[in-house]
Amino acid sequence: MSSKRTAAAPAGPKQQSGSIAVTVHEQHSGTRLVNAAISLYKGVDCQQFAPGGWTPEPAQLVGVRWTDGTGGTVFADLAAGSYVALYGNFPVTPPQCVQVQAGCGAVICFAPALNPQVDLTFETADCRTSDCSYGRVGERAIAAVSFDGDQSADGREQVRVVAAAPWKPVAKLDHTFATIVRRAGAHRFAGQLMLAQRPEVRSALPGPDGLSPDAMLAVGAAFDSEERQPLPVAGSVGVSLTRTETEPTEDLPLWTLIRNSTEAMSFTNYLHFMDSLFCHEVASVRGFEQERFQKKAEAFQQLRQRRVLPFSDADSYRVLKVATEAFVMVNCGVLNQPLAFNPAEDNAYLDRRDIPPGRDLETVLRTEYLEDVDGFQTLPYLAVIRRKLPDIPVSIPRGQEGEVDLCFGILQEKLSNPCLLELIWSYWHEEGMLVQTMNAITQRFQNLRAPGTGLDPLSNTEIDMLRPLNNLLWGYTQDEQHRLTVVRRNYEYDHHYGVRLDGKAVRHFRPADSRSKFLEAFHHLLRLLTSFYRQDDDTTVKADAFPVLNALKEVHLILSQGAHNQFGDLPSTARIEMLMQQWLLARPEFREFLPTRIMVAYPEPWMDRVDAMKKLQGWTDTSVMHFRSLAMFGEQLLLSIRYGNWSDIYEPTQAFNWARFWRPQVQGYIHAYRAATGLDLSVDASDPAAEGTMPSVLLRQRLSQQVRNA
Repeated sequence: MSSKRTAAAPAGPKQQSGSIAVTVHEQHSGTRLVNAAISLYKGVDCQQFAPGGWTPEPAQLVGVRWTDGTGGTVFADLAAGSYVALYGNFPVTPPQCVQVQAGCGAVICFAPALNPQVDLTFETADCRTSDCSYGRVGERAIAAVSFDGDQSADGREQVRVVAAAPWKPVAKLDHTFATIVRRAGAHRFAGQLMLAQRPEVRSALPGPDGLSPDAMLAVGAAFDSEERQPLPVAGSVGVSLTRTETEPTEDLPLWTLIRNSTEAMSFTNYLHFMDSLFCHEVASVRGFEQERFQKKAEAFQQLRQRRVLPFSDADSYRVLKVATEAFVMVNCGVLNQPLAFNPAEDNAYLDRRDIPPGRDLETVLRTEYLEDVDGFQTLPYLAVIRRKLPDIPVSIPRGQEGEVDLCFGILQEKLSNPCLLELIWSYWHEEGMLVQTMNAITQRFQNLRAPGTGLDPLSNTEIDMLRPLNNLLWGYTQDEQHRLTVVRRNYEYDHHYGVRLDGKAVRHFRPADSRSKFLEAFHHLLRLLTSFYRQDDDTTVKADAFPVLNALKEVHLILSQGAHNQFGDLPSTARIEMLMQQWLLARPEFREFLPTRIMVAYPEPWMDRVDAMKKLQGWTDTSVMHFRSLAMFGEQLLLSIRYGNWSDIYEPTQAFNWARFWRPQVQGYIHAYRAATGLDLSVDASDPAAEGTMPSVLLRQRLSQQVRNA
């Protein structure tokens, strides 16, 4: 620390004021501090000044200044006399006293001692620490920032460290940041030590408008990186061509969560839960589902006390409805705890897709992919939406039952953990005649003949074998006025995807807002993916993912335009109702009621009942298995497109990985669409008119052809 006087420039006869120039730099490195708080006091005798025991209470505050980008500030127009300058940020630095004479200037230098150090280490792709002082492409560079001073809990709170992109904080390690080395050459870690104001002087140093109260000290470290080290080759060498190499991207965990979460919502898993809840049959589940089974049981007990029906003698149906709601509520959130990761199976899936998994998917999700919004982590796409609405508050649940005030705001749960369901799942099951099958059964249960003048195939069918289900069917029939109507679902299908049902019940259809371009855009994407897979399988060609990226952007835009009105509520309600329909049809009693084909290996027990009803009624002879594939694969694909931050991606690597990751689902959807509608989306020739034709129109055409050929 030093204090000295310098002669000011010659002044006229009226210039009697003096000045004090203050600079702040770190003692060891000499780096200037920006935004450091300096307060100036007068009325002190410098000859009796003792830095260790001086306090500002008796003195008079002259003013407060903050150092600029050069680490300095100036107090001008000072009367002659003694002044004390006080550095107000961490770490504690003794004040300084200086004598100012009329027409002269004084200089004060503060040199707080922090001695910041940056320790650089490197981790290989398999998470082993490298012994080298330089990195290689593909390794993880880790920068640990240390400094002198109070290292207690209170002391650590006085200093924060922030780092410039692409460096991101490492979870559970203070002042530690990491990034993936993506190119060879020179690199640099750049950060700032944010030095808080000391509590004893904070009240005397009010922050000016637009200026942070923390002082900033720049820290940095440079390192070089090399290309991956070549492996020595010995012995006989065989040469073979492999598929194009790719690198892991930050959105791989999201796609994995979507795939695992939608599979957790499958009917098979739902049936396991119902059996364990009511029949006490413990299902053989693994991974995250073990904990979720208990959470679903707890949610069931809570909802059971709150859900009632407005009619009597239907308690078994009420329990079925509550259990189904609990199942959907626990499983639909993609960020529900525990997260839907099965590390061994997930890495094996990525390996089959020729995508390197990189580091642990859950670590990548938390540290590199999710963004911090209002104190909680959320998906980057939803973070963009939140930034568009900065004036709207976030409502946080309160109380044991998660109640929120009915005030204007955004529900925190909807933003941080959205329920990832796609209505297209319900649309394809409805096209597969699931709902119509259940409607025909409930009409027969009520002794109603099917509408129309023709013969009702169920009119002479004996239903005595359904007697064990009487109470369930009674509750289901009585609850009809509280279920979604086909008209209401149809309007929402059109609002989401521009698709609609075909039939007498929806004949007078007048939508206000339709996604008329969705089918053409989505089918164009599927056709581009077919070409991409041909190139990707050719080991002499590097597949071009730019067309796929542009098509993903187009579909993402159209999907986001339909995310309004009933977007968050109707899909979950439709899913609950259709799961109950599947569960009822899967009961053994319906195997005796309908002429099912026992030797056909249906993947889910309700499916042969639907196909049997279609045979009786003369509906389409396309198996419901194809519609179930369209529902399952379509939901996974659209969720990954809707909730990915595609509008902000310009490099094709994410699209390249997306195409490889979802290849089974894409090709499964294309096959099922051809089997159901007759339109082959895998041919090279593009036909926009055919690609934009409603599936319901194609299904009606196939049914007409089926009747003519009968």
